[in-house]
Amino acid sequence: MIASILDLYGIRYEDSIAETIATGLINRTWKITAGEAQFILQRINENVFKKPYEVAENISMLNEYLTERSPGYLFVAPVKNVRNEEITFDNEHGYFRMFPFVQGSHTINVVSTPDQAFEASLQFGRFAKLVSEFDASRLHLTIPDFHNLSLRYQQFLDAIKFGNPDRIKQSAELISEIKKYSYILSAYEKIKKSAKVYDRVTHNDTKISNVLFDDHGKGMCIIDLDTIMPGYFISDVGDMMRTYLSPANEEEKDFTKIVVRDDFFRAIVQGYLTNMSDELSAEERKLILYAGLFLIYMQAIRFLADYCVNDTYYGARYEEQNFVRAGNQLCLLKNLEEKSRFFEKMISNELKTKSYLIHS
Repeated sequence: MIASILDLYGIRYEDSIAETIATGLINRTWKITAGEAQFILQRINENVFKKPYEVAENISMLNEYLTERSPGYLFVAPVKNVRNEEITFDNEHGYFRMFPFVQGSHTINVVSTPDQAFEASLQFGRFAKLVSEFDASRLHLTIPDFHNLSLRYQQFLDAIKFGNPDRIKQSAELISEIKKYSYILSAYEKIKKSAKVYDRVTHNDTKISNVLFDDHGKGMCIIDLDTIMPGYFISDVGDMMRTYLSPANEEEKDFTKIVVRDDFFRAIVQGYLTNMSDELSAEERKLILYAGLFLIYMQAIRFLADYCVNDTYYGARYEEQNFVRAGNQLCLLKNLEEKSRFFEKMISNELKTKSYLIHS
């Protein structure tokens, strides 16, 4: 399979080394070494990204914009094949694209220090700032309704109405808890109607592994650009909070290990505001903490809904995996909510003093 694809990039398979990279959850990825040159080759998952050419067009538009407006910014755009195409289609194996490998870079899978959280947030905020004047409406919705909480909540209601009766009965306590937090949905409905919460260019998958770090632990740029599309800033900030705040990830069964770390919260806020403080509207600034509540709540809903319909979306490695994930995220949500007053004061102080520059 790889041999025929590499040939379209002018690379002989016999003269190259292909190493599988197993960290990605959606696309299949290989590191290709051809002499002194190195590349990242990916097969696009058509089940998730149903229109690969629209994904490519989004990246191309932003690459052109940043090349013109911010030529010094490291934006890892695809390498064109011998046909001058950014997407390579193979009748038998599907859609592929290749990126240059950024020398001296590495990724990490787990946020272990506040400095890492700061550097990642700094990079996502930097990107958001640099494309703040780009018309987000030009971008394709590569995953329609990806962070549409209204839709996710309706899917949850349908799941607990039409799903597996035994699983619904087992989930009664979690279902009740999700409904208790419906104020988060109400706030989202207001956001959609607000003229002061803007559609922006958002990454939508701001986990730590989507940032390249240099050998000194400094962020270099963001990667995995397939989910870039129009959205609210709360998607990016919220996903960082959901995945950076606790040392325990969404798979943890021991909920006593799920804690919200104050210094990691501060690092996320400081990193993002370093670039975006003056860009956010007054109404958006009020939503910084809400961003975390929003993303965590939505993920809890999605996990429990999927469990109630027999794991048709996420699948499951064991019987109650999505049930555990839902409880895990609700525990994280509760812990974040309990610290809301403290964190709101922290955010207010950061906005007033601009002390977020201390890490730079």
